[in-house]
Amino acid sequence: MHKQEGKTFIWQATFVLLIISAVITWPGCKKEPAEQIQPEQYPDKSSQSQPSTDTTISKMTLNDVIRSAKTWGPAYKSWYGKTAPDFTLTDTTGKQHKLSDYRGKNVMIIFWATWCPPCRMEIPHLIELRKTISEDNLAMLAITNEKPETVIKFATNKKIDYTILLDKGDMPEPFGFMRAYRTNGVPCSFFIDPQGRIKLATAGLTPLNDIKAIIQAEPEY
Repeated sequence: MHKQEGKTFIWQATFVLLIISAVITWPGCKKEPAEQIQPEQYPDKSSQSQPSTDTTISKMTLNDVIRSAKTWGPAYKSWYGKTAPDFTLTDTTGKQHKLSDYRGKNVMIIFWATWCPPCRMEIPHLIELRKTISEDNLAMLAITNEKPETVIKFATNKKIDYTILLDKGDMPEPFGFMRAYRTNGVPCSFFIDPQGRIKLATAGLTPLNDIKAIIQAEPEY
């Protein structure tokens, strides 16, 4: 009887050890908090589907850029070639910005959020873009509907050097999706030509060289 109990005990102990070992070695998914995302985790620009030189970029058509995209896709296609609806928003310093005031230059409107990992990954590309293309040639308007104090603290920490505008929920279509954009995709960018027409809209992380190619490419409308 005791011998049988001993065997049972040994079998049970072995089973428990196997279960513990399986739990320890079982691969799991670890979701890192957004606040811990570090710059080194940003996508390697050289790995993106993008031209390597400005000469190559200038030869690409808008359709070429779209076909080569890996981290984004075209959005709001029905608006291409149409005049972008005008709006007026206030930046983080209290200054008002009216979209139509930028007529005559290219405009990039970026819808984003501090809590959105792809938006955070896109920031270094946008900072570099601001350094390489002057404000005289390109207006960069990054729009979020978050609280001013949250945005200002985040922008200061990330050293964002382009214009950030605060949306209070009264934007016209197609920009009105910001009213519920926690359930819509961000980042989302609109490229507007010097005549004020929507040239292209992108959904997803748009890397630096793709942005440059979109700006330089001839529109398809």
